[in-house]
Amino acid sequence: MKLDILAFGAHPDDVELGCAATIAKEISLGKKVGIVDLTRGELGTRGSAELRDKEASIAADILGVSVRENLGFADGFFRNDKEHQLEIIKMIRKYQPEIVLCNAIDDRHIDHPKGSQLVSDACFLSGLLKIETELDGVQQEKWRPKQVYHYIQWKNIEPDFVVDVTGFIDKKVASVMAYSSQFYDPKSEEPETPITSRNFTDSIEYRARDLGRLIGVDFAEGFNSERYVAVENLSKLI
Repeated sequence: MKLDILAFGAHPDDVELGCAATIAKEISLGKKVGIVDLTRGELGTRGSAELRDKEASIAADILGVSVRENLGFADGFFRNDKEHQLEIIKMIRKYQPEIVLCNAIDDRHIDHPKGSQLVSDACFLSGLLKIETELDGVQQEKWRPKQVYHYIQWKNIEPDFVVDVTGFIDKKVASVMAYSSQFYDPKSEEPETPITSRNFTDSIEYRARDLGRLIGVDFAEGFNSERYVAVENLSKLI
């Protein structure tokens, strides 16, 4: 299956929090989108890996993605090395996306910038002919995405560009809240974390609303680009 966009996240829920509204919008425009989670989030304070698997499946259905896979890397301890790069290369060559979305370039959780650089490096290496990979007994062809974009997570990183996601914020919130074990629940007796507060849940909408305010729309999501973002002509700007 060839995808238009392949989104990577260090943990299940990273993609939803970072760029779910953009994904929902692209799918509504007829694009095929997939998600690859690097880990099962097994070190999360709340819930379990098995529960996160179920929540990730529900979130994928809400967004309507074409496929979702989990590479089963060690949460907190995966590294940017040849072994992990090759596994990501296999996914890139399998789905041949034009665009890859991945974790924030800098963030509070150490897995986020680590996963960000890992995926970025793998995107480059995936285009090298002499790196050979095999999947399900079949030799894969080289493939390099045209663009690699990094979504924004905990830290308020200055975006290189923003996407108008007006009309898709409700779907984003619904996909995030599919991870009911991880976020605000006044009835929960599990330990509190930085993402279990009501303020964090509310921030999903108010951060998107603030980015939207800056470009004159209701809601927006921001991204960082690894190269200059070009426009065909000035009339394409909003």
